[in-house]
Amino acid sequence: MNIILYLLLGAVAGWLAGQIMRGGGFGLLWNIIIGIIGGFIGGWLMSLLHIQKAGLLWELIVAVIGAIVLLFVISLFKKK
Repeated sequence: MNIILYLLLGAVAGWLAGQIMRGGGFGLLWNIIIGIIGGFIGGWLMSLLHIQKAGLLWELIVAVIGAIVLLFVISLFKKK
């Protein structure tokens, strides 16, 4: 059941990051992937800052932050 929760959380995080970054979304499948990778990036960033909290909402916020960072890096390499 946890894997389904992580996929849903990744999908929401990727979608939110795509909305925040304006045009940064890549479709549902890629948004899920970006959201999941963003969760790892966000978790890594929060551990560097020594910020640790618990809860589903916090995990979503961290995943969105990580996905925004990932979309920003992707946009640096994306041809316009």
